[in-house]
Amino acid sequence: MTHYKNNIDEAATLINSEGSAWNAINPESVARMRLQNRFKTGLDIAKYTAKIMREDMDNYDKDSSQYTQSLGCWHGFIAQQKMISIKKHLLTTKRRYLYLSGWMVAALRSEFGPLPDQSMHEKTSVAALIKELYTFLRQADARELGGLFRELDNAKESDKAAIQHKIENFETHVVPIIADIDAGFGNEEATYLMAKQMIEAGACCIQLENQVSDVKQCGHQDGKVTVPHVEFLAKINAVRYAFLELGIDDGVIVARTDSLGAGLTQKIAVTKEVGDLGDLYNSFLEVEAVDAAKLENGDVVFKQGGKLVKPARLPNGLFKFRGGTGEERCVLDCITSLQNGADLLWIETEKPHVSQIGGMVNEIRKVIPNAKLVYNNSPSFNWTLNFRQQVFDAMKEAGQDVSAYDRAQLMSVDYDTTELAIQADEKIRTFQADSAREAGIFHHLITLPTYHTAALSTDNLAKEYFGDQGMLGYVANVQRKEIREGIACVKHQNMAGSDMGDAHKEYFSGDQALKASGKDNTMNQF
Repeated sequence: MTHYKNNIDEAATLINSEGSAWNAINPESVARMRLQNRFKTGLDIAKYTAKIMREDMDNYDKDSSQYTQSLGCWHGFIAQQKMISIKKHLLTTKRRYLYLSGWMVAALRSEFGPLPDQSMHEKTSVAALIKELYTFLRQADARELGGLFRELDNAKESDKAAIQHKIENFETHVVPIIADIDAGFGNEEATYLMAKQMIEAGACCIQLENQVSDVKQCGHQDGKVTVPHVEFLAKINAVRYAFLELGIDDGVIVARTDSLGAGLTQKIAVTKEVGDLGDLYNSFLEVEAVDAAKLENGDVVFKQGGKLVKPARLPNGLFKFRGGTGEERCVLDCITSLQNGADLLWIETEKPHVSQIGGMVNEIRKVIPNAKLVYNNSPSFNWTLNFRQQVFDAMKEAGQDVSAYDRAQLMSVDYDTTELAIQADEKIRTFQADSAREAGIFHHLITLPTYHTAALSTDNLAKEYFGDQGMLGYVANVQRKEIREGIACVKHQNMAGSDMGDAHKEYFSGDQALKASGKDNTMNQF
């Protein structure tokens, strides 16, 4: 009990130095409160979690089976219950993070109400959610330690050592958050200011995308418009400056490219010489050679490969890239980002296909050998259909008989028990391990899972409770399962902090404390 005892001794020394005025202050109670509040500020959290994430990145470089995972959380309670469940079932939080999705902030946390993922929500709502997530995770620490302290107080002397060991070796619920800053919500100064807010709230890792901030679209929707590299790199610099200003020297930046699905750009890049970064960006534009004498009013032209060319331009002023250049543009985006300060990559793909992702990563690694990805295991993908079609195509290519299957209808329940479906499910099950090994994916996340689970569980409850099952719809499908599966929040008074409040009242008021627990506490039955 070295750490615990040291905290008590330090508190006792301080209290004694104040003389009789502090006689009512119990040093062990002070030590307990300090241990229950390990992280005093968001910057404490950012420093702690950045170190964890950097160590995880190094371990992945040595062994690709050591990939990391997260789930997107839109409320502090969801994040808290996720981490409590991870500790309960998997016994450790190692390599398990949180993801903060800009999509879910827009859809669920904006004062405007539900919004599409187009950076229309309030800038400050992102930092506010980070703070909320960590408030709930810190409360989970305090709750669990409070329970251990109560066990210690009530234990036989022979049992105290085991409880003391748990206190000394307590693992926090506080883990890294990968936080989505969209396209920076404005120019590079706006990106810097918002990044500072996010870091001060606790973010050790910020994900930034190369779309135009004022016409940003969800990565899985059409109409995406990218910016020339120099603009994106300026925002990467802005985020790095924010980390360094706040003392988070090992903060992590994820550079996301939407070029695979983005066929448009707002600007023709500035280029000073053949082969520079601006020239490379412009080389992907759809152009036609023109005669200067035949130019019309308002035409935009530039010199490329020794010729005067006119880029394809839409009525809204945007310029088109040539079809089929997405993967090549992604590779250039990724290499350029890593060469200019980014730490991790994010390639937004249109399907979860290990070979496609791996092909791009292999090209990137020819220049940056330790390049690695954060990858969105997106709910926008139809995972069942995608993988069944991948298996179908592989079977057909191998010369197997696929006449029993209709490729377009493979989502049908009629195929659920077939060998094709069984193979597809196995590929889905191993997708994260396979792509970590074969496609350089360090971190796997699902952006919107708790959005969908909340909707599904609410639908099931509403169907039963408001239907003919009545109260049994809640009892059989919620409470009974909570009790039998040991779900922490079945004791909702405890989860909300009632027991912690009682402990504090006892610290503050002694025998005069009016506590909420006791023999008449209804939740004792759980």
